[in-house]
Amino acid sequence: MVKRKTRITRPKGKLGILIPGLGAVATTFIAGIEAIRTQKKALPIGSLTQMGTIRLGKRTEKRMPLIKDFVPLASLDDLVFGGWDIQNESCYETARKSGVLEPEDLKRLRPRLEKIYPWKAVFSEEYVKRLKGNHVKKAKTKRQLALELIKDIKEFKKKNKLNRLVMIWCGSTEVFLKPSEVHSTLTNFEKGLEKNDPNISSSMIYAYAALSMGIPFANGAPNLSVDIPAMLELAKKNKVPICGKDFKTGQTLMKTIIAPGLKSRLIGLKGWFSTNLLGNRDGEVLDEPSSLKTKEESKLSVLDGILQPNLYPDLYRNYHHKVTINYYPPAGDKKEGWDNIDIVGWLGYPMQIKIDFLCRDSILAAPLCLDLVLFLDLAKRAGMHGIQEWLSFYFKSPQCSPSVYPEHDIFIQLMKLKNTLRHLKGEKLITHLGLEYYD
Repeated sequence: MVKRKTRITRPKGKLGILIPGLGAVATTFIAGIEAIRTQKKALPIGSLTQMGTIRLGKRTEKRMPLIKDFVPLASLDDLVFGGWDIQNESCYETARKSGVLEPEDLKRLRPRLEKIYPWKAVFSEEYVKRLKGNHVKKAKTKRQLALELIKDIKEFKKKNKLNRLVMIWCGSTEVFLKPSEVHSTLTNFEKGLEKNDPNISSSMIYAYAALSMGIPFANGAPNLSVDIPAMLELAKKNKVPICGKDFKTGQTLMKTIIAPGLKSRLIGLKGWFSTNLLGNRDGEVLDEPSSLKTKEESKLSVLDGILQPNLYPDLYRNYHHKVTINYYPPAGDKKEGWDNIDIVGWLGYPMQIKIDFLCRDSILAAPLCLDLVLFLDLAKRAGMHGIQEWLSFYFKSPQCSPSVYPEHDIFIQLMKLKNTLRHLKGEKLITHLGLEYYD
């Protein structure tokens, strides 16, 4: 039986994209959208919303539309960008300094990128110790800082005649924080804003401002921000979709592809050593131990979630998992992720897999930003709110209900995402059972 499709409001008018942290990832994202809008040869490679298809019904029906033709997503022509940064320079200047895109490509986009300047950021070196900002808001309380962000958002919406907004955190990794009393309820959190509680970080202030205005929020870093009870309460109160955290790009992307394959064939694991060379601003931030711990917690959680050592103790109970991140300035944004994987086969015989992934961090993250803002806008228009676990596909540490464990297997995540889209449109969910072809 096919369920009734969900009522989804059409994406009329302009969609504002709010970005805390107009650095390498954000400017690569924005420059890419401008290139796709103006240059015929520019392709949104890596974007599920733009290039992905979805199967509907039986295989014999041969219904495989593009996702963007199946669900009503905002048009790329309707996206308007704004954001905050600790440096007062245009998106063009930041993109040029970041060194992700080639100078000749940036030159063609310069007139558009030079029009986008950041607003003063909410920032404190208490939470990101390796960066110093000269374009930072000043206020007596964190509550006032939140109100300043809300003011920026209202002015941006009015100036650009925007119908809807989405916020996506592209800022740096903050220091490691554990959930505390101030995070436990919305009332406690708002009191903490007034009292400048040190457990309320900059990213939490952005999340609070967004959710207070009914704006969907995605967290692209491993910070504790929207994944606290106070924010879940606020999201529920204002009926806002949220998701996070930490974009799944280089080395962890490979882990969530390789590990499910090993588990599916019941191949054992003795050890997985991972190291990274990263030379951009993110690498500099992660050279600080307190920020590195935040990232390590995110990267280390993946394998246990996929391999389930409690269910397969003979195969995965005692493997050694080591992750290191090394700041190496000559690498720039061209990150190298190197993995040595010691596996175990039939009768306990050892084997190895070695991976050297020469990736480009911001190039891999940009299409994730696009998909997340478009899917969050869709979720909002479909009346969905709270944690959007179906968007786990994009994150290293997927946010999920406290009552369940996060799903890290990228293939299960993709199935969940596409089945959610089918569910919204009243199509049958795909199980891949396939018995109907042989009865």
